[in-house]
Amino acid sequence: MWILSLLVFIIILGLIILVHEFGHFICAKKSGVYIYEFSIGMGPVIFSHKGKDGINYNIRALPIGGFVQMAGEVYEDDSKIPKEKFMCNRPWYQRLCILVAGVFNNFVLAIVLLFIMALIWGPTSNTPKVLNVMEDSAAMAAGMKSGDIITSINGHEFTSWDVGQIYLYYKNESNVYTFGVEREGTKETLTMSPKIVVDEEGNETKVFGIQIDNSREKNIWECIKYTFEKFVDVIHSMIITVWGLISGQVSIANLSGPVGIYKVIDESVKYGIQQLIYITAFLSINVGFINILPFPAFDGGHVLFMIIEKIKGSKVNAKFENICNLVGFALLMLLMVYITIQDIIRFF
Repeated sequence: MWILSLLVFIIILGLIILVHEFGHFICAKKSGVYIYEFSIGMGPVIFSHKGKDGINYNIRALPIGGFVQMAGEVYEDDSKIPKEKFMCNRPWYQRLCILVAGVFNNFVLAIVLLFIMALIWGPTSNTPKVLNVMEDSAAMAAGMKSGDIITSINGHEFTSWDVGQIYLYYKNESNVYTFGVEREGTKETLTMSPKIVVDEEGNETKVFGIQIDNSREKNIWECIKYTFEKFVDVIHSMIITVWGLISGQVSIANLSGPVGIYKVIDESVKYGIQQLIYITAFLSINVGFINILPFPAFDGGHVLFMIIEKIKGSKVNAKFENICNLVGFALLMLLMVYITIQDIIRFF
């Protein structure tokens, strides 16, 4: 079974990376930028093909990344290449398009997959409406009822349960949760302390006893509506998560790296193709969102420097930008190592 899960893991990550890097690649190629290499994966090259366009198309051993190596990404770095073919010498709008093309492709892939999933299996509701409250649960003790619409948790308001669930992961040492609910046109506040269940691996899960109603009519309009609502909800959830990390409300230990992603995919394999399509869409949005963050070494970091360039009317010092990107990359690698170690401790 693990072999199947590993194969699916490689296919899903490979697809997401291929789509992302192809966005950079095709946009750079159409803009006249000289391209040395288009690679899927990281590490040693296991397959290489040199195209008629002079570009090396490679597959590398580790399916955890990929890249497009372009001439002059920050400054003129090859005396053999004509100046107009350096990325840094292309018009501002072309450079911007090249940088955001990968993120754009990831978002398009996710939207297409969500729409296909909705057409085949039917759309689900994102409204945080309670379908059922379990007997002897914290929610029942607090007075929650079937039909209640949850509008806030601990003062954080939302209209989607995808977003609402993120607030359940915010740090709460008191284990007291305040739920705002709307019931038959009136608003009420319910306070509860969920049961804490510890599994064999020592992981804690808080049990509220709430089942959300996700039913929705199956028609083309509802499929379209679901697709874009789900897309926006996942983006919103990620914004809340990032803010939680910055503000200290969410622990870094809650993040997952390649090992954690593999475990999620391993579980998804058991539930079939629908869950795998959703996970692929979800991860594609994640990759796109993370890459557009204004942090050095991400696409968003390069975009930030371009915005600064536009504001000041001249390019940012190339050496300074390069140093920032190197430091950012080093910090990301350290974070990845830490998260991977945490994943191994958590899952194995």
